[in-house]
Amino acid sequence: MISQNLLEWYDNHARELPWRIGPQARKDGMKADPYHVWLSEIMLQQTTVATVKDYFLRFLTHWPNIEAMAATDEEDILKAWAGLGYYSRARNLKKCADIVVEEHGGRFPTDAKNLRALPGIGDYTSAAIAAIAYDHAEPVVDGNIERIISRLYRIEIPLPKSKPEIRELMGKMVPKSHPGNFVQAMMDLGATICTPRNPKCDQCPISANCQAAKTGEPTKWPIKLAKKPKPERVGAAYVAIDGDGAIFLQKRGDKGLLAGMSQIPTTNWTARVDGETGIIAAPFEANWQACGSIRHTFTHFHLTLHVFRADIGPRPQTNGWWSNDVDDEALPTVFRKAIEKAQRIE
Repeated sequence: MISQNLLEWYDNHARELPWRIGPQARKDGMKADPYHVWLSEIMLQQTTVATVKDYFLRFLTHWPNIEAMAATDEEDILKAWAGLGYYSRARNLKKCADIVVEEHGGRFPTDAKNLRALPGIGDYTSAAIAAIAYDHAEPVVDGNIERIISRLYRIEIPLPKSKPEIRELMGKMVPKSHPGNFVQAMMDLGATICTPRNPKCDQCPISANCQAAKTGEPTKWPIKLAKKPKPERVGAAYVAIDGDGAIFLQKRGDKGLLAGMSQIPTTNWTARVDGETGIIAAPFEANWQACGSIRHTFTHFHLTLHVFRADIGPRPQTNGWWSNDVDDEALPTVFRKAIEKAQRIE
């Protein structure tokens, strides 16, 4: 009954998303493109739908299919990805595209097990592709679905320990008929009705079955363990600008945080240690001026960067390059913030 009520609700309330085939079109036999499902699901990891829409459409303009992505350079993908964060996802896009083209003839595997063997595809993404693209009855569980099931069954075990139970319950809920629509219906329900705060229980098609709703305080679920505070780290960033407005950039190493991305020179901060914060660590001698600081939050820590600017005459001989268009560079958001901070000082 839950699945039927939810599917009927989805028929009338499905979100229109650029990577999605609508519920009626699916019933009429139209299939979701596995490439679109894969690309959107990778982008949506730790990122909002509103942010992903433009990136998704931009990627399709550059790389309309898996063959086009396999044929491009990783650097181009990193440039297009800049600003989305979690850059290992972008590097895995290229690795995955290469394998799908070279080893699978340009076709994604249809089952979750073989999908999981591809770079960047874990339990959730493999289940989502198998369900949405191939209509397999897979237990897809994202944050929205965790919340719905925790409330539906009033699960008292806190997350993340309750994840196995939630996955098992989801597996029992997914119908054999239209599982792709059901999975997307659950996602939409969590995004629009069963929200973290102020859930609209009076509009929920399955509220009659929801044990948390019956308590009158559904937001008590899911129960979560208290998070440890993120550590605070500090460092410095150096924005060198020549007479033509070009900015000096370098490439980060192939391993570690933001691997392979472009950067302005910065000190050796990590999630575990602080970096130098003064002019003494600047990449070359110049008239460096303090511009204040910026703050950026990574997954595991907060970072405060002290920003310095130097207006350069003759370009110094050092490793890196000068860019007149940093918008076209593979620059992570943290360094874009630092550049914007420095450019305010004229």
